[in-house]
Amino acid sequence: MMRFHILTPVALLALTACAPSVPDSGAGVGFDSYDDNRRAAVDAELQGTGTTAVQPPADVSSQPLDGASGTGGGDDVAEMAARALDGNSGPVDASPSNPPPQSVTNAAGISDEQNFDSVSGERSIEQDAALIQQNRAQYQVIQPGAVPQRTGNEGPNIVAYALQTNNQVGQPLYRRGPFSSKEKEARNCRSYASSDLAQEAFLAAGGPERDREGLDADGDGFACSWDPSVFRSVRGS
Repeated sequence: MMRFHILTPVALLALTACAPSVPDSGAGVGFDSYDDNRRAAVDAELQGTGTTAVQPPADVSSQPLDGASGTGGGDDVAEMAARALDGNSGPVDASPSNPPPQSVTNAAGISDEQNFDSVSGERSIEQDAALIQQNRAQYQVIQPGAVPQRTGNEGPNIVAYALQTNNQVGQPLYRRGPFSSKEKEARNCRSYASSDLAQEAFLAAGGPERDREGLDADGDGFACSWDPSVFRSVRGS
């Protein structure tokens, strides 16, 4: 029995040695030891030379960005910047045809005419009195005139007609012919921009007794549904 226990571990070791090795499916995909990877990289660099050569820095070109020769470019930029800061791009022509600019005082904005210190700095008391006298001389009083009267040739007065009637819209007072209809009225009313103009034309053509234009099919005396209540309300107030 003791011999069997001693032989069992030896048999297990032999079977393990004979078993095929399982491939490492995670090798090469970032799961290796960091030290092993670093050592492999160093070995690859030292292979064949024995030393690691330090690469010299690459040459840096100082060519201008715009591809120019570079002579005078910096000076031109500096000169342009200086002119921009000075607010002047060159000498100013001070000839009589080009007078220097004048400072504007009391420009558009809040008036300072009530500020004595500000006004006294702009003009003297005598100049201010002369300015007041000039403004008074230019002042004109417009006298009211008479209200223009109607000549009687302006056509029917729909306001007066509204005040003279008392029937409601749609309440028939006048007889219309057999050919009058709401469809014909709607078609004829399209020729007028408003019901007021249609009512004026209706009265001028003999209305409300006659409807020659076909604008008052129901015979209430109001063309194209013209409503006189707006004018009647003024009388009531």
